[in-house]
Formats: sequence, structure tokens, C-alpha cells
Amino acid sequence: MKRNYIIFVVTISLSFTLFAFTINSKKIVDPDRDKLLLELLTFVIEKGHYNPAVIDDNFSKGVYKDYIAALDPSKRFFLQSDINEFSKFELELDDQLINKDLIFFNLTYDRLMLRMEESQKIFKEVLNVPFDYKKDESFSVDYDNTPYAKNTKALKEKWRKQIKLSTLSSFTDKQKLEEDKKLKDPTYVMKLDAVLEKETRDSSLTSLNESFGFMIELKRDDWFTLYINSIMSQFDPHTSYFAPDEKERFDEGISGKLQGIGALLLKKNDCIEISELVSGGPAWRGKQLEKGDLVMKVAQGNNVPVDVVGMRLSEVVKKVKGPKGSEVRLTVKKADGTIQIISIIRDIVEIEETYVKSSVVEKKGLKYGIIYLPKFYIDFENKGGRDAGKDIALEIDRLKKAKVNGIVLDVRDDGGGSLSTVVDIAGLFIQDGPIVQVKSAGKRREILYDTDKKVEWEGPLVIMVNEFSASASEILAAAIQDYRRGIIMGSKQTYGKGTVQKVIDLNPFVRNSVNSGVGDLGALKTTIQKFYRINGGSTQLEGVSSDIIMPDRYAYLKMGERDQEHAMPWDKIDATPYAVWNNTSKFDQAILNSKKRIENNAQFQLIEENAKWIDSRSAEDLYSLNIDKFKIAQNIKEEAAKKFKPIADYKNNLKFISLPYEVLKITKDPVLKEKRERWHESLAKDIYVEEALNVLDDLQPKSIVKTSITVDKKSKLVKS
Repeated sequence: MKRNYIIFVVTISLSFTLFAFTINSKKIVDPDRDKLLLELLTFVIEKGHYNPAVIDDNFSKGVYKDYIAALDPSKRFFLQSDINEFSKFELELDDQLINKDLIFFNLTYDRLMLRMEESQKIFKEVLNVPFDYKKDESFSVDYDNTPYAKNTKALKEKWRKQIKLSTLSSFTDKQKLEEDKKLKDPTYVMKLDAVLEKETRDSSLTSLNESFGFMIELKRDDWFTLYINSIMSQFDPHTSYFAPDEKERFDEGISGKLQGIGALLLKKNDCIEISELVSGGPAWRGKQLEKGDLVMKVAQGNNVPVDVVGMRLSEVVKKVKGPKGSEVRLTVKKADGTIQIISIIRDIVEIEETYVKSSVVEKKGLKYGIIYLPKFYIDFENKGGRDAGKDIALEIDRLKKAKVNGIVLDVRDDGGGSLSTVVDIAGLFIQDGPIVQVKSAGKRREILYDTDKKVEWEGPLVIMVNEFSASASEILAAAIQDYRRGIIMGSKQTYGKGTVQKVIDLNPFVRNSVNSGVGDLGALKTTIQKFYRINGGSTQLEGVSSDIIMPDRYAYLKMGERDQEHAMPWDKIDATPYAVWNNTSKFDQAILNSKKRIENNAQFQLIEENAKWIDSRSAEDLYSLNIDKFKIAQNIKEEAAKKFKPIADYKNNLKFISLPYEVLKITKDPVLKEKRERWHESLAKDIYVEEALNVLDDLQPKSIVKTSITVDKKSKLVKS
């Protein structure tokens, strides 16, 4: 494992001036936490951000626009009169931020609470009356260009049409289901339309009650966090405030582990349901808690149980989670109605989906390895903990022992993570040299090197990417591409996030903040650096262009960094010297061969056609609420969609298997077995993986290619 480079951790210290701002909470009489937060965040942003925006009228306009849109995205709460009142503050929010003034927030929060209460009455009233699906009317879902309701009557009409569209879709689905049942069984008595219509309204009412129940559970602090993040997003898309609970979830996401019982909780009406048990976790090992159990009470050790029925989900989660070695007792209601008290000793829970996994596949007599990396994880607090660099090295070693002839490293949908692990992973494939360049505001660039000359994998390599491969994924792909060490395959370009963020705990700025009544202030994630390829180019906005572009169903939708508001610009710095990999003679031909295969492949052609169709459909925003017209429109779409059904039905006829060490684990872990089977099934339907393996075929040394041909011929002779 290569650990001898100059260690770079994203959480590098900012300049001393950043910590010059310290508030003695003892001097604060009745501290207004919200104002304190604004003061802290403004200071930290100005001192720590790579390129802080100017807080002026344009800044104010941006905050106003983003905040109002976040509060009421579908314009179903506020009236035009509310917006007229709010708009008076459009150019004043910069001044309010500087002065820690909360007038605008308080106004919008109070008004939203009022409008939400009114809206609950509206949708209940709307759903109390049957819909007339024969009436010729329509509804637009283009909320950006839809005006706010002029009065309560117009708002009720908007709610009616919005709900009608939802129920109409469900109603026609139910009709189709009844017709199918009748076709299968002529004796089946179909439900009357009036019954189906009532069922759809009841279902919609339940759904809306649950949705509003969630919103009502939100505290004022939650809405204030939304306001703060409307401010933070003006600096760039990746600068944001973490409330205390969000900071904890972020830490768990980057490390891939948490302390608790290993169960996912879901709120259903007033009840808390166990929706899934994490494989290997304490609850899973105990074999008493089951999926579907309803949690009624929670007790810490021998303490008095607390009734959690009707409690906020986030509050229940806090009570269930806890430090390793501590006991929690859950009073649960089983599916058969019995009540049980289950004692669980909390432990470290590893979120398996976060971690690297690999598989082996045989093709044309050769064996290949697939490594999937969902994120660049690391545990900053535990040097001996799992991190992506060490785990990838381990998987490569296992694949080498399995005698694979090539490796596909799949970072599709990998949104990034720890920058330090990128240097580790890239260093596994090259001899030594620079991996990435990093630049802080007003400072010289820093170059992060792999200095270990050992190469863990010297064979053919393909990196698979898509438009959601971001940040650390892009650094890895860029380094492999610049060294010409492997071939990059996938979308036209990756996401385009070329910035580095640091999470700054806000509590140290206020002495004894947690114990003084101020409370936990959370943290700020802010952009402190930009990174650059070793060739000098930034991945910001432009991402990494694939050597081999494969048609993508979502290629024409706007989902990248370049489509985000307030994204930082692309730029370029000087390249740093590096030596291209010395075994790239087959690259150009392999790329050419792949492009020809893709161009002539009917499945890829169908995917490209589907991408254009999806793009055209995304522009549709007006729906008829007349059932006959609605059915005609839906039938046209369904007929068009049938053409693309082969995309989902595709199979590459390859068999993917687990490595020996995992086969042993699977025999003892049915949950892991099911997850791996699902993954292998998805790989067997993945045309992109199939083409990546074709490229590995083309990259094989001549001696191995000849051997594989001999095996193929021999196998054919045996068959004949």
C-alpha cells in the first residue's frame, strides 16, 4: 500500500485569523442563537472561502429568489399578496445579514405556518368531493413560470387541479388493473369506477397527511437552516450550513460507519417502523428485531422507557443511537400483534453499501475483475479504520490471486469524498509521480504526489464514469487519463466539481457553547480550494471527457455542475512534469475498436434514441385533466416507451461471481448473499460493463490473446 506521499488531508487548518473570532458566551445575556449563527457564518465565510462573493444587492436578490423557491417550490402555499409583501425586502437581505436582522425570516416563517395550516383545510375539503374526470380542463406543472394564486379561491383551485392530476393518474392505473384481472379471470367482478375514484381520494388524503405531518414536525430551527443555506448557496453550490444532526450524518457518510443498533427507521403515520436491518449490525446479530416491527418505547439501559409514538423521527433516531457498548431497550409491536421488549448492545455499524466490492467474470477464456467504488470514504478519527485506498489495494491483491487479466474500476455515481484516498488509489496503478494539484486562495499551488515506485496493478485498466462521477472520482479519472495508464469510458463528461470543501465546527468559536445555553451550533462546509489536473486544466464545470463515449439515457438532461447556479468558473494553471505510462501501444486501437462497436450496436443506438426521447418529454408540462384526453396522451407515451423496453430487458450473458473470501461470508450472511446476487444480476444486464470488458480484451498482450483464441477453438471442437 502506498502511504509515502506527502500526506494531504482536506481538513487542513485555515489561517490563524479564522480563529481570532471568539465569543465568550458568559457575556451574552439571553443569547439569540439565530443572530449568533449569522454572525459566525458571515465571519467564517469571509475568512475561509476560496473566493467569497460580495454581499451586495445582487447577493440579496439571489438569497431572496432561492429562499422563496425553497419555501414554496410548487407555489401551493403563498398568495401573490404574500409575495408582494416579501418582495419589499428583495434588496435588503444583504443589509439584514450584516446587521443580524431577522425581520424577513420571521415574516416568511410566520406566514408559511399560517398558509400551511390553511392548505391542510383546503386539501381535505378538496378530497371530500368526488372528481369529475369528464370535465375538460388542464393543469401545468411548470411551476417556475406559473403565477402565484391571487386569492384563497384561486389557491384552492390550484390545489384541486394538482390533486386531481395525481388522483387521475392513480385512477386510470386502477382501471387498467381491474381490466387485467377480468381478462385473466372472466368470473372476476370488477370494481365500480365510483369505488376506484373513492380509493384514489382516500390514498391521496393519506399521502398528503403524511407529507404535512413531516412538515409540521419541522422545528423553527429547521426552517432557519433553510434560510441560512439560501445565503450560503450564493457563494457556491457546495458551501452549506450543517445543523448538528446533519453534521453527524455527514460524518457517518464519509466514514461509512456509525454507532448504534444497525437498523433503518421509517415513520408511518404516528408509528416508527423498522424498515431494514443493517447486515452484520447488533440488531441483525441479535435476531430478535425484525423488519416491520413497530417501535413503541425506547429505554436507555435500565432507565424508564419513553413512549415514542407520535414523536419526530429524528428524535427517535437520537434515542435509539448511542455509543458503542451501551444498552438500549426497545418495546416493539410484532406483526402478529404481540409486544416484546428487546435489549440491544450498541456497536460500531459499518454501512456495507459505502464500501468497495469486487466481482470476477470469465470472458473468452480470460478472467477479469470488476471493482465498484461507491465513494472515497475514510475515517479521519481512526487511522486504523477502513478507507477506500486500503480497501482497493486489498481487492486488487485478491483479484491478482484470482489471476485476472484486466480490471474495470467502476466509479459511476461516485460523488467523491476524501481527497487523500485519491492519491492512494491512483498510486496503485502508476510507478510514482504527481496525482493532483491543489490551489488555495492567494497561495501557491501544492502538488500531491505518489512517491512509492511499487505498482499494485500493471495490467490492462478501464475506469468507468458517468455524469454523476464527481470530485474525487474526477481527480482519479483525470490522473489515470493524463498518465495514459487506463482508458476512461462512460458519459461525454463527468459532473464537473473541481473544488475542495472543509467542514468547520462552529462551536470552538464560542466558549463553552454546548454547556452554556447556546447549544450545539453545528458546522459550516465551505469551499477552501480548487484542484487541477497534473496537465494544468481544472475539472470545474468541464469535468473529465471520456476516451470512449457511450450513449447515456440522461445525456441531454441538465444535471452537472455547469448547470448549477453560482458555480465557480473554470480556469487553468501550469502543468506539472509527469511521465506517461510506458505501455500504451494498444490504447488508440482499443479506443477505435470500441467506438466502432458502439456505433454499430443496436442496443447503444436504442439508448441514444431513448435519451433524445427523455429530453423531449422533460419539456412537457401541460396535462389534460379530462380522462379521455389523459388516456390518449398516456397511451401515446406508453406505446412510444415500448420501443425502449429492450433497454431494461438486455442481458450480456456473462456470469459474475464473488471472490473466495466473500463466498465464505455469504454462507453465513443471507442479507449479504441477497445483496451480492442483486449486484451480480445488475452486472449481467449492464451493456456498459460488457463493453468495458471488450476493451480489456483489446488491451491484452499478444501472447494472452493467442492463448484465449486457442481455448475458444478447442472449446468449439469439443462442442462439435
